[in-house]
Amino acid sequence: MENKQSMSRPILDQNISLQDFKDFYWLKKELLAFCRIHGISTSGEKIEITSRIIKYLETGVVEKKPVVQQIKSSSRFNWNNEVLTKETLITDSYKNTENVRLFFKNQIGPHFHFSTAFMNWMKKNTGKTLQEAINEWLRLNEKSKDKSVKMEIAPQFEYNRFIRDFIADNPGQIRTTAIYFRKLKRRQQGDKNYSSND
Repeated sequence: MENKQSMSRPILDQNISLQDFKDFYWLKKELLAFCRIHGISTSGEKIEITSRIIKYLETGVVEKKPVVQQIKSSSRFNWNNEVLTKETLITDSYKNTENVRLFFKNQIGPHFHFSTAFMNWMKKNTGKTLQEAINEWLRLNEKSKDKSVKMEIAPQFEYNRFIRDFIADNPGQIRTTAIYFRKLKRRQQGDKNYSSND
């Protein structure tokens, strides 16, 4: 990885240009501090906060936290202490509780864990049975073992994506080397994703 020439990092304040803001890496705490000063909503993931700041720098519009009406779940099923079976239906009140974890560990084995993909599946599949959930977990687990399948990492986890892509492109390199180059890339102007041309 070549050391690209980088310009000094600008100050993140109201005078920063939109291009400079986009070109440099900012810690979430820096983004939150900027939002608090300018009355911009600080809710959500880093990618959402960044989007609000870009809108502010482009238009001067301050995006406040939207008022969200809480949708009450119609089910009174208590995922903390109900007896779970393979026929139990996933309700709109579903939660990843210790009771649920123990059920899946008993059915799947001690290697069971809540992955992001599985938790998302559970939230989106109200009305399906826990047997169907077991089948889905087993499918996702098999898929994760296939080295040819590149698991998707959400945009806000840019650090994880960089480390994964660096190690995949540089077999034999250790994680600390990937972390070192990630730190170098963060200091540079421009895109922060890993590239084999770096």
